Amino acid sequence: MKASNPKGAVAQQYDWQKVRDETFGFIGKCLRPDGGYAPSPDPDYQGNSDTSLSDLAAVTYAAVLARTCGLELCAARQSAAFIHAHQQPDGSFVNHGGKMKAGDNLAILYNTTQGVVALRALGQAPHHDPAPVMKRFFEGGAHKELPWYTTSFFPLFYAALGQPFPEAYREAISQHMAANQTPDGYLQNHVAAAFHMAHFYRLVGQETPRAAQMVERTLKDQKPDGGWNIFDPDWDVHACFDAVYILRQLGGGDSRCQGAIARAAEWVMECRNRDGGFGHYPGTHSDLDAVYFQFGTLVQAELIPGLNSIPEDAHTLSWGHAMAPAKPCVAHRA
Repeated sequence: MKASNPKGAVAQQYDWQKVRDETFGFIGKCLRPDGGYAPSPDPDYQGNSDTSLSDLAAVTYAAVLARTCGLELCAARQSAAFIHAHQQPDGSFVNHGGKMKAGDNLAILYNTTQGVVALRALGQAPHHDPAPVMKRFFEGGAHKELPWYTTSFFPLFYAALGQPFPEAYREAISQHMAANQTPDGYLQNHVAAAFHMAHFYRLVGQETPRAAQMVERTLKDQKPDGGWNIFDPDWDVHACFDAVYILRQLGGGDSRCQGAIARAAEWVMECRNRDGGFGHYPGTHSDLDAVYFQFGTLVQAELIPGLNSIPEDAHTLSWGHAMAPAKPCVAHRA
């Protein structure tokens, strides 16, 4: 992605090709014999956030980052087979490892979305059509019982599957968010929920409600160190990525947003470890979940070399790190 805005001193501080190569070196060390990916090469490390919840998380993020950079996983065929093995005859995907209870609604939505996204990144499609699985979330209003961070799972699922997002589902989620959005643009008083709202509307091609206010709140919440981890650490593991997405997609190229993104990149590099991976916070264990979100932040900051063109299906690559900023962008003042 060709940069059009100044990135601050961080652009000159690092050999970004080396950062990219060492990141993929770490990812390669996480490959397992069965085609899946461990959270870390450390066999005693059980993962954090997504990688602790489902064994589909790490392989999805490995596949998505490889697709982002035009690379092929060294065991792509085995990884695809690993993912296919997680699909059930009804079309749903289930986790074979991790803390999620495979039959819960959240687990079914999470795993089915990740499975479809990962296969898309690997150039494959599910053996069984998973689209009928989505009915369970809208018959009886089960979507309202899911965490706020799941709102953009639905349009992402359909985008990766290559099917249109049903209008009834779009309207149901839009109404649910509209009834709960606060005047500052946020949901649940947290940047993660606000991110998924912005991601949802970006995927469906509509303007995010109260986008300007959302940008202002996001700028206000940035810490002096460049991060956004202002609540309980377990809740904030993806906050920097989430905030940068909002600023990049909705900020309209405003110089304050560009400066905030540059500071975010500096914070991300504080989370980088000697093994080539990233932790969720400075000084924490490298984790493939953190690698996706931290590297994805650097992609959004337009610091990773070799990304001069955006894949046509960039919107299918997980959480929007490769998507071009929305056009036209909204005004940046509330």
